[in-house]
Amino acid sequence: MSVRYQPVLWNSNKIIYDAVLLVGVFLYIWMFLEIAPAYQTTTRPVSGAIYKARAFGSCAFLMLSLILCLGPLARLDRRFLPLVYNRRHFGVITCIIALVHVSFVIGIYFSFSPFFDKYVAVLGTNTNYDQLLGFPFEAFGIVALLILVIMAVTSHDFWLSFLTPPLWKAIHMLVYAAYLAIVLHVAFGALQAETGPVLPMIVAVGVTAVVGLHLAAAIAERRRDRRAATSAGEGPWLDAGQVDDIPDNRATVVPLNEDERVAVFRYDGKLSAVGNVCAHQNGPLGEGRIVGGCVTCPWHGFQYNPADGCAPAPFTEKIPTYRLKLEGSRILLDPNPLAPGTYVEPVTIGEA
Repeated sequence: MSVRYQPVLWNSNKIIYDAVLLVGVFLYIWMFLEIAPAYQTTTRPVSGAIYKARAFGSCAFLMLSLILCLGPLARLDRRFLPLVYNRRHFGVITCIIALVHVSFVIGIYFSFSPFFDKYVAVLGTNTNYDQLLGFPFEAFGIVALLILVIMAVTSHDFWLSFLTPPLWKAIHMLVYAAYLAIVLHVAFGALQAETGPVLPMIVAVGVTAVVGLHLAAAIAERRRDRRAATSAGEGPWLDAGQVDDIPDNRATVVPLNEDERVAVFRYDGKLSAVGNVCAHQNGPLGEGRIVGGCVTCPWHGFQYNPADGCAPAPFTEKIPTYRLKLEGSRILLDPNPLAPGTYVEPVTIGEA
């Protein structure tokens, strides 16, 4: 947390995270260039330079697929949460890999054009926009690249604050449009001349993983919502689960409806409930943990007192709080939020 902007502070977790990413990128590109050609069968001869373009392009596609898988994975299994915390680093590296792919493509396919600027030739060589077969796949790639560049440029906290969280989030939700554009770019481009198994398998695995995990996470969320709705119909208090199901210094997230969640934290032998949305940039507080006695947002480290939802001085952010009570080992939650910053006496575990 900070009351002013300052340079990004690197820590061991970020360094390890980025180092693993870079090693993974290097190994993938090396394997693609050294091993994959033996399994490729194409309708036309493919040069080494084209393989380099495909290596970086397919790497960017897989990286973006993995980025889109991290969110649903973390909701299905909390052990994936550490991979989400530095996801913006993942996105920036993906954008850089995509730019390298584009540089190879432009250099290979348009360097021998004596009449057109090579950048103009990207859009001017194929203009068959009125037919499905042979549709200019370059247009899809340009759309995806523009979105990735915008997301990478605006990834810093300054832009989150300057654009406001709702607008920033709306911009970064375009990542799904970028992914669709990349899939179409590959389908109308490289796959048209590909008869070998490598590229089709890469695309199939990526798309299946993204779609499948999002559906699985959506089904799990819907089941939790239904349980919450059933509990809500039984009285004014919601069943928030068993005390023993919440790890120390962690939370369980209780859905109130499709848009509202409550984070019930267990810490120091007590329970407290706060709104699940961080006042800083709408981060998911329930995916964070208690650090130094405060609820700590997993996105940017903003903190709140779990009993009153107030950020420690000199910060002024506040979040709603909720009343809790115990019936045996079951946690009951009052679904009516209290005003942000309202103190609620923590429930002592074991107190009926």
